[in-house]
Amino acid sequence: MGSILDDTALDTLFRQARSHNGWLDKPVTDEQLRQLYDLLKMGPTSANACPGRFVFVKSAEAKEKLNASLAEGNIEKSMTAPVVAIIGMDMEFYEKLPFLFPHTDARAWFVGNAEKIAQTAFRDSTLQGAYLILAARSLGLDCGPMSGFDNDKLDAAFFPDGKVKSNFICAIGYGDASKLHPRGPRLDFDEACRIA
Repeated sequence: MGSILDDTALDTLFRQARSHNGWLDKPVTDEQLRQLYDLLKMGPTSANACPGRFVFVKSAEAKEKLNASLAEGNIEKSMTAPVVAIIGMDMEFYEKLPFLFPHTDARAWFVGNAEKIAQTAFRDSTLQGAYLILAARSLGLDCGPMSGFDNDKLDAAFFPDGKVKSNFICAIGYGDASKLHPRGPRLDFDEACRIA
């Protein structure tokens, strides 16, 4: 640890990476998705809670279920992507803390505390969704994260027991660079940061 990534790696993960809306007709394998998860799961979450739950939507049947929850502007880019990941949050994540964080009774921090459960599940599953994007990029895949969907419809279709709630979705595949818009600007350091 402690080594600095070279420019090629930094370009792949950040500087040249883009959020894609169009996809090449090239499949993403189940093995690639397993590799992706094996990377993203190593990212930190508070108390190693790991509340993220992931559904990789690939089949025509699953895509049809997903389609019913999508906002109009997200239908084509989702239906043409090889995979759409649903990043969910397990609202009972704390039940796994005796295994994930065994050196103290972290489960007791959450039981009966709905606000803390909701905050932690949302924050840490969002982090895990970001790790998913970086993991996918590190494996040569492109991503198109989205929030334009009906959470209730999606949850009814994919998480009917109510224990997992959707956070956001992310198309995964090989992006078609010809369908990219010009890159949007970013804020400079002095506009977004301060050193206290």
